[in-house]
This record gives sequence, C-alpha cells and structure tokens, in this order.
Amino acid sequence: MTSALENRVAFITGGSEGLGLAIARAYVAAGASIAICARDEARLERAREELSSIGHSDQRVEVYAGDVSNLDDVERMVSSALRAFPRIHILVNNAGIYGPKGPLEESNWKSWVQTIEINLLGSVLMCRALLPHFKANRYGKIIQLSGGGATGPLPRISAYAASKAAVVRFAETLAEEVREDGIDVNTIAPGGLNTRMLDELLEAGPELVGQDFYERMLEQKAHGGTPLELGANLAVFLGSAASDGITGKLISAVWDPWDTLPEHLADLQGTDVYTLRRIVPRDRGMDWADQ
Repeated sequence: MTSALENRVAFITGGSEGLGLAIARAYVAAGASIAICARDEARLERAREELSSIGHSDQRVEVYAGDVSNLDDVERMVSSALRAFPRIHILVNNAGIYGPKGPLEESNWKSWVQTIEINLLGSVLMCRALLPHFKANRYGKIIQLSGGGATGPLPRISAYAASKAAVVRFAETLAEEVREDGIDVNTIAPGGLNTRMLDELLEAGPELVGQDFYERMLEQKAHGGTPLELGANLAVFLGSAASDGITGKLISAVWDPWDTLPEHLADLQGTDVYTLRRIVPRDRGMDWADQ
C-alpha cells in the first residue's frame, strides 16, 4: 500500500494525536496530501511539522483549528480545504471523546450531550459539508471510526457507547443513500488502543468506570494494546481504489481479513456481513419464538 493514495487528498478530523495522527502518517506515507483538524492549535502545529517532514515535495499538509461539532467551524474548515485542494477524495471522521464516566443519573448532562455532539454529530456535519463535492465528482470515500460501544454495552460510559453505535448505523444508512453516487462509506473498529483516551479511563478509576472494565484497561495498558498501525493501514485500504465498491460495512482492523475483501466483493454487496443487526432466538438455536 506504499503508493495506494498517490495523488489523492484526504481530510482527517482529530488528526493531531493518537489514532488520527497515525492515520495521517500512513496517508502521507502512502502518497496522499492531507488536511487535518483538531481543537488544540499547538498539537496541530507539532503534527504539521512531523507530517511535512515525511512527505515528498509535491505532497501538502494543511491544518485547521476547529471543533467538528460546531457548524460554523466545519463550514470554515471545509471551505478552506477546498480552496487549498480543488479535489478532496477521502474524509476520515476520527475526532472523538469518551465523555463522562459513571452511572447515567450522576453524569454531567452537558458533558453527556457534548459527547454525542462530537462523536456523532461532528461526523454528520463533516459528511454533510463534503458530500456535495463528492457527488459533483461522482466519487468519494468516507471512513468513520467506531469503538467498543458499537458492538457491545459499556456500562458507566454510556454517552460514548451510544454515540459509537449511532456512528455505525449512520454510516450504514448514508452508504445506502449515496450508493449510486460513487461514494463508499465504511466504519473501522480499530481495537483497544493505548492512547491518551485510555489514560483518561484509568485516571477516572474503578469507582467511575467499574472494577471489571478498569482491570481490563489496566491489562491492555500493560500489554501495549492494539498497534495504532493496524487501524491506520485499514484506513489506507478503505481510502484507496482497491476498496472501490465496498460500502456500508463495519470492519475490524484486528479480526477481519480486510486486505482480501476485494476478492469477495460480490459476497459483500449481496449480504449483511460486517453490519449491525438484530439477533433473534433462531440465530442462537432457540425455536420458542418461531411462528
């Protein structure tokens, strides 16, 4: 995948640190020019310096300070990016937060709502801003970032869990809406990552996140977690022409054979594999609900 994104341009949200920065590195290494955004200007400038140092002279790195949950910021950043790059091919919606920890009734309501605004509505706003451009060019790649809350409950981290499940269903829905426009929309499950967000969970302590979850996070911290490069490499694949036609899927960077998916395109387009679906009793060998 070393030149998989040559001559392509990507907009990556939350690209100044953690997985977002790892994706930005992988994109530059794969030949792309990039625009990244984040709220912290100092981190953005550090990211710009690093990313500019690893690209070729014909690759560009643009940075924009802003909040993806703020409509004015999103419109300003996307407009600036489209002036800098007449063509954008890929949108990676990576920006996200854990939000409040603890029992729902004790959570700070403004923080709970802010988590939905950043994790879910921020990605919706970014899609909404770039979709006219993608549709006009009859091509685009939208990559959403999921999390553990999408496929299983996360007690005491309810805003994060709810937002990440919604991110996946939004991606599935948008994929159907733009299927005839040459736009692929997919979601990445990157695995358990040792980033600043993990440190935030550990700092909250077992009294807020729960003893079992806290101990799992301690074990993840000790063993290194999932390498950031796995999710970043999957993001490169989903941003490349190799993944054309793969859409509406939630793909695990750790468990799924994503690099072979082009060989199974007909199966992927004709089934609901790699999607969120309701489980009924028959799926688990129970016949008591059959009519």
